[in-house]
Amino acid sequence: MIIGVPKEIKAQEHRVGMTPAGVLGLVQQGHEVLIQQHAGEGAGYTDEEFRAAGARIVPTAKDVYSQSELICKVKEPLMEEVPLLQKGQILFCYLHLAPLPELTNSLLEAGVNGIALETIQTDDGYLPCLIPMSEIAGRMAVQIAARHLEREPGGRGILLSGASGVEPASVAILGGGCAGINAARIAYGMGARVTVLDIDGRKLSHIDELYGGRITTAFSTPHSIRQIVTNADVVIGAVLVTGAKAPKLVQEDMIAQMRPGSVIVDISVDQGGCVATCKPTTHEHPTYRVHDVIHYCVPNMPGAVPRTSTQALANATLPWLQRLASSGFKKSIAESGPLRKGVNVYLPERQNRSVICCKPVAEALGLEYYALPS
Repeated sequence: MIIGVPKEIKAQEHRVGMTPAGVLGLVQQGHEVLIQQHAGEGAGYTDEEFRAAGARIVPTAKDVYSQSELICKVKEPLMEEVPLLQKGQILFCYLHLAPLPELTNSLLEAGVNGIALETIQTDDGYLPCLIPMSEIAGRMAVQIAARHLEREPGGRGILLSGASGVEPASVAILGGGCAGINAARIAYGMGARVTVLDIDGRKLSHIDELYGGRITTAFSTPHSIRQIVTNADVVIGAVLVTGAKAPKLVQEDMIAQMRPGSVIVDISVDQGGCVATCKPTTHEHPTYRVHDVIHYCVPNMPGAVPRTSTQALANATLPWLQRLASSGFKKSIAESGPLRKGVNVYLPERQNRSVICCKPVAEALGLEYYALPS
């Protein structure tokens, strides 16, 4: 199979969809890999490194899309990339379609088979291609919040850890999944007072066992969210409903009750955000204020540490890429339950337009759901 890796064009997105090690693994299996010129530079990979691994370097995105059977990206295509897609092409990347009706309709019109990395899921609920980025985003969220609590960026002028005789900052984390538990780990390590809220008692018990009660856990209800959020110095939104829009757990009137200069980091912004006042920002302009509370809502947070995140992502995606390339799309999704769950957009035989085959996406966008053929 011919696999193409275009350069990411989302604002300040410096990751790349494949490392030279991944190229080598695919080439050794007999596949051809096309890399757009300079695609890896933001993550510290040169064209020479990709070429040495066996890739063919091509000058433009058009060259990649026009010659490839499978497109391996990091983030969803932007609207200017959609016309480059070919009918029947496999698109393998994070899609996060639930809050993106325009892009979703464009992908349906393009007639592609779209596998969303965030919905590849094993039978036990594990999300192998999402977990690495959730881990990084969770860890980043705390260091970002700590920086914005400082006075210079407009925060309350609080040190996350406090000091001798001075109490530390209060950090509320909504969601005890991978992103949430990694945020809790870093916040606790920096000396903050940490509370994690979740609706899954098993996750809360796990956190309690890990930290012996040194991190407070709370069952997530409208009452507990209001009580904890309004008294927090930092709120980290780490809510995930696989494939679906994030529920709006923090309402605007709660934000109005927070102390001026407090900080919100909404990791779930790529799924619409769990904070009512959330709107996507960029690494160039990452924050804005509502009711004098700082909001950091960058959808591609791991893009700020592209070397680390590219390596972590490539480690997770390579086995699935190798399977897709060796067995082809139809055989792979028939034989692999996790890849089958990853299919969000599907082109039926003898059709020109794709359909939605991820129920949470269909429900979020009010579109018809199509069950994949067995």
